[in-house]
Amino acid sequence: MEYKESFFKNEPDIIPPVLTRSMSIVDLVKLLGEISFEARNVHRGALLFKNMINDGDVIWLGIAGAGIAGGMGGMVISLIEAGFIDVICSTGAQVYHDLHFAFDLPVKAISPRVDDDLLRKHGDTRIYDIGIRDKETLDAQDEIIRNFIREKHPELSKKPVSSWEFNYQLGLWAAGNSKYPQRSFVVAAAQKGIPIFWDSMSNHSIAINVARTDREGYPIDLSGPKDVFDSAAIAYSSDMTSFVELGGGGPKNFIQQTGPTINQVMKIKFGGADRGLQIGTAVEKEGSLSSCTFGEAVTWGKYRKTDEDKLVQIWGEYSVIFPILAAYVMNRCEARSQKNIVSKIPEFVNKLESAR
Repeated sequence: MEYKESFFKNEPDIIPPVLTRSMSIVDLVKLLGEISFEARNVHRGALLFKNMINDGDVIWLGIAGAGIAGGMGGMVISLIEAGFIDVICSTGAQVYHDLHFAFDLPVKAISPRVDDDLLRKHGDTRIYDIGIRDKETLDAQDEIIRNFIREKHPELSKKPVSSWEFNYQLGLWAAGNSKYPQRSFVVAAAQKGIPIFWDSMSNHSIAINVARTDREGYPIDLSGPKDVFDSAAIAYSSDMTSFVELGGGGPKNFIQQTGPTINQVMKIKFGGADRGLQIGTAVEKEGSLSSCTFGEAVTWGKYRKTDEDKLVQIWGEYSVIFPILAAYVMNRCEARSQKNIVSKIPEFVNKLESAR
């Protein structure tokens, strides 16, 4: 059989790279790009993240899972301080657990191979290999949240409140009332004018405490519709939008729904986000990937178009992958000035309102 010229003729050769004792994070990421499978995707993701930063994109960070409870908030703080994150959507649970570190409440590194019945008898609870005390951590954190609501109730109860407004006030309050505010990404975000949205108004411990304070005479009107409109207004008013998604779930869906909110529901012409980077272990076949592949998301108007250079999906556990990407951009990118999105949201909302 006579074959035609190789389809791969102009593709780069694979030449096995070698490790050196003095390799930097930049060297390691370059090496990953010279091998195959998810290693090469990690390299592509690192370059994409770098381009998002250097091109001045408005960068959203989605945080699912329990990474913050496990100590990854410090990496988020580093990116915030460098000006590499502009908007955040987190589960309410991660905002709640983040404050343990600011208020010096016990969070322990434990073995996941334990007797859970025995832990319960000792007043211990866990998130896989993260140990948390019922009384000293959770009860104490609950009371801290309730004290915040009681003290700030005059401001929080004036009108319907979006989750970003609640978290902004919470971060500023924690900055002045906690022992180690420098350990909290919620505090760092508030101080830099970075809005933190929740993916859900009710599915977390903060909302559980709001239910109690409501009945104690401190009602707050948390507004889901305001969250949707405010987040869409940020996307609509941004020249270039990029999403960095740690895991899938609600945070990924929340930040990606900004496009359909504008173009599908509000009927305003909008192409979706420009670039996307996702790290997660879910598969697309049964729907748990939350919008499945980036290509599928394009069909919903969540991104402008399919483009391998602008949409990178890394299959992997983000507590391993995210530190590599974060360290890479911290090494390769100059710090950016803060965009202070919080101060601009009223202007953005008016812009979207005017376009309707």
